Order: sequence, then structure tokens, then C-alpha cells
Amino acid sequence: MKQVNRRFVTGVTVVTAMDGDHPRGLAVNAFASISLDPPTVMVCVQRTSSTYECLFRASHLAINILSAEQLDVVKRFAAKSDDKFSGLDWEPGRFRSPLIGRSSARMEVEIRERLQASTHTVFVCRVVDAEISDRTPMIYSAGGFFDGGALSALG
Repeated sequence: MKQVNRRFVTGVTVVTAMDGDHPRGLAVNAFASISLDPPTVMVCVQRTSSTYECLFRASHLAINILSAEQLDVVKRFAAKSDDKFSGLDWEPGRFRSPLIGRSSARMEVEIRERLQASTHTVFVCRVVDAEISDRTPMIYSAGGFFDGGALSALG
């Protein structure tokens, strides 16, 4: 199944939330839009993640869609570390969720449902704020990261 999943191209996100006064986050590629009206998205997070409890308790979180220039950011948030935000350019959103600078797009969402699915929780969220930049998105495929702006069109 892992080899099958490696054939699927995804975007790269960092999901963040506040844990009291401390920002927390992790790299997530299980993100999808559910609906445009109302604007609804989902992210899936493994329950063994060190960030999981913070996300589960939160009422809001941020989904930062990483840009092709943020390889340093995805490596930071894919690794285990006590302070992934040290020296990182970020700002709190309207509901205090950490929004990471240099992202291709970022949104703050309100968690509406938490669905248990085997080893993961699916967070179904209503988008409350969203913004885009001119930066091209990072994509992930077959274990590697790529520049989403360097794709060639078919036909």
C-alpha cells in the first residue's frame, strides 16, 4: 500500500495550533477541500503524533500550504523537536493559529468534527480566513519534494 500511495501526488502543508502560549505544528500531506460553499476542508493526523493532543483540544487551527521555497520548513516540521518555531517567521491569525510566512497559501479554520479513522483522526474544518501569495506550491511525490510551478502541461 505504501508503494501505491507513493504514486499519488499531493501538496505539502504544515498544520499548526496554539498550545496555551506555545505554537505547535506538524507536516501533513493528508489535506483536501471538501466544499466551497460553505468553505470546508479536512486534514488527517496520526494519533501518535506529539502534536496530536494539542490539535485535538484546539477549536481553531491553521493550514499552511507550503511554497517551493520552504524545503527548510517542511524538514523542520517533519522532524521531532521541542521548538519547531524557534527562529521561524510566523504570525498569529485572527483566532491565534500560527500562520507561517513565505507560504503559498494559508488559512485559519474552525474545527467542526473530529472523526476517528483507525490510527488517524480526520479533522473536518470550516475555513474562517484564507489568503494566497504569488509563491508556487511545493508538491510531494514518491518520497521527494518538487516545485509545483515547474510542472509541464498535458495537451
